[in-house]
Amino acid sequence: MLRYLPFLLVLALWIYAFIDCLNTPEEEVRGLPKVVWVIIILLFGEVLVGPIAWLVAGRNRRGPAGGSTPSEWHRNHRTQYVAPDDNPEFLNSLKAENRKDEALLKDWEADLRRREEELRRRERGEESEG
Repeated sequence: MLRYLPFLLVLALWIYAFIDCLNTPEEEVRGLPKVVWVIIILLFGEVLVGPIAWLVAGRNRRGPAGGSTPSEWHRNHRTQYVAPDDNPEFLNSLKAENRKDEALLKDWEADLRRREEELRRRERGEESEG
């Protein structure tokens, strides 16, 4: 099992570099045209030259233009976790669901009473006839 690990790691890096190259916009590719990078990755993938060359020299690695990185945004926009017991929206939704369930239960009970009464009438009618 352990002898397959190097092969799997090479394959994973090869696939990652290939998909990364395909998903990278043309304007972010450095040095060579994107098509040439794809060919290099595919031809020299087994010996790791192509994928490593792409990861090191092929793609322009910079932050997003005119914006902050996701981690900076998350640091400035923390959401406050509210437990379900303290969340009024959640509690109101439970009350609304409870009202719906109670109304449905009342309908079922009324239907059951009606059916039971109908059965009693039938039984009385059969006894008086028989």
